[in-house]
Amino acid sequence: MGMSVTISTAEHSDAEKILKLQYLCYQSEAELYGDYSIEPLTQTLDELRAELAEGCVLVARLGEEVVGSVRGTVDEDGTARIGKLIVHPRLQRHGLGGRLLSAVEERLAAEEEAKRYRLFTGHRSQVNLRMYRKLGYEQVGVAEPVSRRLSLVTMEKAAATAGYAATA
Repeated sequence: MGMSVTISTAEHSDAEKILKLQYLCYQSEAELYGDYSIEPLTQTLDELRAELAEGCVLVARLGEEVVGSVRGTVDEDGTARIGKLIVHPRLQRHGLGGRLLSAVEERLAAEEEAKRYRLFTGHRSQVNLRMYRKLGYEQVGVAEPVSRRLSLVTMEKAAATAGYAATA
């Protein structure tokens, strides 16, 4: 019988595991855009540890293994910025990304009084765009060019709608 995946607050000791998983997960994005210098692949362990100390970082565990993670912070105006939603490739397309996203939304609303959620993804990342739309996010504004090959699509949803799309 298989183990179930649990979602909890990341510990300081998880930093290295998260960074390794992040590196693995962003290979497909780098390949899609022909750019291996994207920030998730160049982030240092110290930078990740700073994010652990400053914001809400959740991990998904399968036993002792970190198989997913997501990060979020809330601005003074109540905008939650969600980033680096990652799921181990062997567990993708089974709803874990949606579970992580819902968990960080709930945490940011309860603890930081988030009024809206904002995230971004690459303009060619159709699987990500589809998942975010399914979970109630809508594109706001035009895609912002980051490089010749990559533009970022910003998506938002109001905190009042959080969780509804995931339960439908």
